[in-house]
Amino acid sequence: MKNQTWNGQESVINSDKFDRRRFQKLYDMSQGLQDLNEFDALFPTYNALLNDIWGSLYKMKPELKEREAVTNSFQTNHAFMQRIMEDESFEHYRETTRLDDLSSAIGTVQFGKKTKEWMEQQREDNEALDKHMREMQHMQNHLEKQRRDHGDGLENQQLQQDLQQQSEELHNHVEQALSEDKRSFEQVMEEAIQDTKDTKENLKSLMGGTKAGSGEAELKKMPLRDQLELADTLAMDTQMEEIADWAGRFKQIARKKQKSKHDKATSRSGVTLGNNPERLLPSELALYKNEATRTEFLRRFAKRKTRQHDTKGKDTLGQGPIILCLDQSGSMKSLDTQSKGFALALMSIAKKQKRDFAFIPFSGSAYKYIFSKGKISGKKMVEVCQNYLGGGTNFEAPLRKGTEVIQTSSFKQADIIFVTDGEAPISEEYLQSFKQQKHDKGFQVLSLLIGTKRNTPQRFSDKTVEIKDFTDEGSFTALEI
Repeated sequence: MKNQTWNGQESVINSDKFDRRRFQKLYDMSQGLQDLNEFDALFPTYNALLNDIWGSLYKMKPELKEREAVTNSFQTNHAFMQRIMEDESFEHYRETTRLDDLSSAIGTVQFGKKTKEWMEQQREDNEALDKHMREMQHMQNHLEKQRRDHGDGLENQQLQQDLQQQSEELHNHVEQALSEDKRSFEQVMEEAIQDTKDTKENLKSLMGGTKAGSGEAELKKMPLRDQLELADTLAMDTQMEEIADWAGRFKQIARKKQKSKHDKATSRSGVTLGNNPERLLPSELALYKNEATRTEFLRRFAKRKTRQHDTKGKDTLGQGPIILCLDQSGSMKSLDTQSKGFALALMSIAKKQKRDFAFIPFSGSAYKYIFSKGKISGKKMVEVCQNYLGGGTNFEAPLRKGTEVIQTSSFKQADIIFVTDGEAPISEEYLQSFKQQKHDKGFQVLSLLIGTKRNTPQRFSDKTVEIKDFTDEGSFTALEI
């Protein structure tokens, strides 16, 4: 960010030193904001406009200064901020951004981007405006060169005055465009609001767990720098957006599957004593309904000695790591975003159950990512989502990586989920070794076979399920582990 004097007139809202320091801190952490700064060469007050956009989103009570209190050079900023802050949808949206570092930073990037796009469109449609902005850029570059070479001399002062005069003329162009085509600017601001909401929702889908509404809480556990980095990537990468969408869908399914599994495991698995009304045996309820036996029932109920269903059941949660061996050969590329959303859903199960999660993508070779208790940083999230192997298929490599995880885990039992749409040979010697390790370590293998039936996975799996893709009901078997 260029060094600026911030003499109180460069901001067109009620901004103070605290606000400017806070924005500078966010700016230093956000690549998205820094990338927008390139437009400052054509629009010299654009940097200050970004600061004001952020302030209008973050501050509890942002107020636009009176136009007469703003210097001529910043009248364009005042015109933009007036349009933004007077919009009813903007004021309503501010309820989700005020005093929220992440939301206000995302919003600043999106509003700044849309304002830049609007200006560039106006330049395309208005030859005089385009010429004027190019002249301003030439003058700005010349002024900076003169300052570097000769310092602030009389010539530079004259250049500065000329540039201020050009800024005033730019304002006239912009104000006329805003007046003549008011709807176009309103539309890009509506798009900015929607893009900001989408980015925040995608962030929550990526980082949230299987528990409903957990995305916001999980995001706040991340360092702000990581949050901003992930937000910037989501805003620029459509593939990441698709992965976030799939992750959100699969996590909803995982939540239902895990709840159903828990309900089944904890119902009618035995009889114990207690006083939980929801778990009372039918025979005890009959005693309560009978006037002759109600007093005796209440006496035992008060002492927690009424018979009820035992909810301990067979609960395997937290017994060992979840290991996903995911085929990333060339033929799986069309399912890339879907498969990674599925992987993130499995990771969220591991996180909730405090189980280690291993992600093993494979093609001709295999790689291993281990996430302790299912926790993942924003930087690693981007790496996992953006990388893809391609190439051929090898089954032994991912299985070896999987058993390495189990050997080093503090838990004996594990679940390996093996996903492939291909076929590959596996030696008899390794197959016998793998089966012995399964017996010794007590782990199981569930294979999801995409497309036609595969023979080799049948040889090392405890269960195989044929699916057409990850939306197939059969694939949800993996979400019940």
